[in-house]
Amino acid sequence: MTSLHWKRFVWFCLCLTLSHPAWTAGGIDIPGYAPATGVERSYRVQKATETDMSFWFDKPGASAMTVRGAFRQRMMVLSRDEEGMRVRWSLSADLPEDIAGLADSYQMNLLYRNSLTAYGTAALELETDLNGNPRDLSDVDQIVAHMREVAANGPGGLPAAGASAARESGLYDIIAKLEANPLQIVAALVPEAQLLATGQSYQAETMKIGQASATSRDEDYGGVSVPVTSTWTLKSTDATARTATLSLSEAADASAFSQSQQPAIANLISGFAERAKNLTADQLASVKRASKSRSVELVVSLNDGSTLEASEIVTVEAGGTTLRTYTHILREDMPASLPLPAVLTAKDLQTPDLHIEPLPSAKAGPGILDELSIPPAPPKTSQTVAPDNDGPKAIAPVSLEVKSAKVVSAPTSFGSELDIMLTPESAAKFQDFTQAAVGEITQVLINAKVVIEPRILTPITGGHIVISEPDSKLLQDMAEQLTFPEGKILVRLRP
Repeated sequence: MTSLHWKRFVWFCLCLTLSHPAWTAGGIDIPGYAPATGVERSYRVQKATETDMSFWFDKPGASAMTVRGAFRQRMMVLSRDEEGMRVRWSLSADLPEDIAGLADSYQMNLLYRNSLTAYGTAALELETDLNGNPRDLSDVDQIVAHMREVAANGPGGLPAAGASAARESGLYDIIAKLEANPLQIVAALVPEAQLLATGQSYQAETMKIGQASATSRDEDYGGVSVPVTSTWTLKSTDATARTATLSLSEAADASAFSQSQQPAIANLISGFAERAKNLTADQLASVKRASKSRSVELVVSLNDGSTLEASEIVTVEAGGTTLRTYTHILREDMPASLPLPAVLTAKDLQTPDLHIEPLPSAKAGPGILDELSIPPAPPKTSQTVAPDNDGPKAIAPVSLEVKSAKVVSAPTSFGSELDIMLTPESAAKFQDFTQAAVGEITQVLINAKVVIEPRILTPITGGHIVISEPDSKLLQDMAEQLTFPEGKILVRLRP
């Protein structure tokens, strides 16, 4: 909002008319964000993610998946001065009491509980700017130390397969990313802070109902600069509730965004190589296009400029797939005024079985990382999946042939990686296996020896297997074994 160049106004002008918004010749004055300190606010947060990969599947409905969550988070402004604010968020993965009976359809809560366990915290203390945008995080060293302990010993201090599981899950990579940019912790655990700040400005502003104001900025996507256009509009005011409703519409430049997504799209196409061969020229061109848009509605207080309610929909289309995320936030001491998408309130919602098991914790309360919590695509029908006598999945092991295997430097300071590229036929088999085995603990064997035991959290496309290991000599030995004609990889469910 600060980039809209709205006019300043004098605070006491608002106080002169307590029964209606502050009207001026130029429009409606919206006060600068001035939250009370020492007052805890409770927010009801509802989220959902819809994924559609039906373009790539014979049965269109088989790949449509919805995952949702409902939370109650609390925030308190601890202090505020002319430089910024100190804010504490108290976090919980528990379902609000009024929807506890529908727990099975709120799988995000289970994933989020594991996130809190992995990070080892249920509260974050942030330094923000005067709009409420996070800019620093306290206790980063403590969080990173906890994650290093998890990487070394396993969740809850259980040593069994801890370091091996950490390497296969990419936990070391994530730790390095968090050290480089601690605000990723905020984005993973309390993205609500950023969304609320979207509607807040430390400066008083003046807007006219119905008048649109557009701005632009550049965002970086994998080294590609993508122009993003934002359009703000004051939709309405409520004199009784003393609120203003704003809308924000954002769109990424289609050409630049498509360019930024080409590596990911190429990997997706290679994962569906056989199907891609049958695409027409128009279909292939469509697959290579990408777009991203964002639609936000915000209800802002005309008393202190704070965001009382926010509804956001983000849509990304790329590589023949569509991902749409929904977020709704309501401060619980205020009545709701924005309509909720049906996906957030549906009583009967078909959700995938993600087989989410709680991470063991040394504490009684909640801690898997958000990066490890991205919902997977559902299994393809080509992979044989059936319940056995004991209930778990029966998924046949797959033997894989290697195209190349080389040791490379890891993108962190934790050693080297063995980068294995499968043959096209084996890549397709491996993709089918991982799609069917989502949520299961598996074993990767090289010449009959178990080298890692990963839990499959998302289907793996592209035919790459990466094994991280501080001992580069051990990795080199594996690479040499795989260069021989008889060198094979077997992937199976852990017995």
